[in-house]
Amino acid sequence: MSTPKLNPDVTFEKLPEVPNLLSMYGKAAVDQVPVLGTNRKADSMPSIGYEVSGISVSAHELAQYTEVTGLRLASELPLTYPFILTFPVAMKLMTSKEFPFPAMGAVHLRNEITSNRPILVGDELFIRVWAENLREHPSGLLVDVVSEVYTPNEPDPAWRQVSSFLSKRRTSLTPPKDAPRPEKPEPPTANEIGDPTTTLSVDGGQISNYAEVSGDRNPIHVSAVGAKAFGFPNTIAHGMWTAAALLGSVEGDIPAQARYTVQFGKPVVLPAKVLVYARENVAADAVDGVEASEGGWTITARKPRKLGHVFATATIESL
Repeated sequence: MSTPKLNPDVTFEKLPEVPNLLSMYGKAAVDQVPVLGTNRKADSMPSIGYEVSGISVSAHELAQYTEVTGLRLASELPLTYPFILTFPVAMKLMTSKEFPFPAMGAVHLRNEITSNRPILVGDELFIRVWAENLREHPSGLLVDVVSEVYTPNEPDPAWRQVSSFLSKRRTSLTPPKDAPRPEKPEPPTANEIGDPTTTLSVDGGQISNYAEVSGDRNPIHVSAVGAKAFGFPNTIAHGMWTAAALLGSVEGDIPAQARYTVQFGKPVVLPAKVLVYARENVAADAVDGVEASEGGWTITARKPRKLGHVFATATIESL
């Protein structure tokens, strides 16, 4: 199954309201039990997507989000905020019987957000979610869940997200068990990468607050027992909390039309300190010794005293 499987002929079902995320997690948990769970085919894709309208964000809801992520409160939604609006709909899709693998245990590997125009507090929003591009990966199966958010009287989405989820397993791209492991590169030194832009401190209480605000109460984030059941030594931070927190290092310098891409690396095991390195992208050629700005950023989150341990790498591009 090395050829990507696209699903352009999705039929959309209109939902009366945003699904209850807690009930979606209950369904996902049942799906983990072999006797009770859905018998999934790893080569299938959902033929249905979901739509929901009449969604809006209040100033109070946004204030709670910015407080727990460290972002500024303004009338415009931060780049990462619509994720929590679309995620319950995405979870309904991922718990459907046609989704190629169980939602619980899937790894959020990569996230790409495209912002075409600002979304404001109080805007009436329309959401659409579907899945596409099932493909093999050296570590398992990878599928993209696409979410779009529309504002009134606009034919194109104001905000679009492609979230890539991985189900770990052997595939035709997995190296043989006896294949020699590639040599790990030497970790960078502090002198090579310079000083961090900022340092983030995060603990279980803060992530519990994010879980409350976002509705994402996946056990790996809120329960030490649940986290250990999936192989983590303790609860871990949500990937999208990390994605939001990284934006704080460049707030005020994010283009109005932007693409924000995050590649998630090692999990942030709680409690943790995270060194954030935000570097402005510059043109390859300098004029009279002055580097010309490209208007974008590369942001890396690393573990203190172990700089080769990368939690996430993000880029912000101007469109």
